[in-house]
Amino acid sequence: MDYLKAFIVGGLICVVGQILIDKTKLTPARILVSYVVLGVALQIFGWYEKLVNFAGAGATIPLTGFGYTLANGVKKAVAEHGVIGIFTGGITAGAAGISAAIIFGFLAALIFKPKPNS
Repeated sequence: MDYLKAFIVGGLICVVGQILIDKTKLTPARILVSYVVLGVALQIFGWYEKLVNFAGAGATIPLTGFGYTLANGVKKAVAEHGVIGIFTGGITAGAAGISAAIIFGFLAALIFKPKPNS
């Protein structure tokens, strides 16, 4: 049942993104940033935590989940280190995911030869 909930919630988040791409003039970059900011905003009010508890990876894997991770990192760092946590918390919380993206992107660049768009 957990897999089904994750699939449905994650799928709905992606469907909303696809609808925004198809029906609006928003660029994918603006949608990406909007999703991250939405994840932060929903976590500030405590609503995204409830979605994560319900859907698990279906809520933490999409871009809104990255915003959720950043907000949780800042909250934890502020509790531990004070005001400096505002600047360090999000980076610390998201470091593993960002590092993995950089490393796997680099490995893919080594393995595959890029072709120019033409």
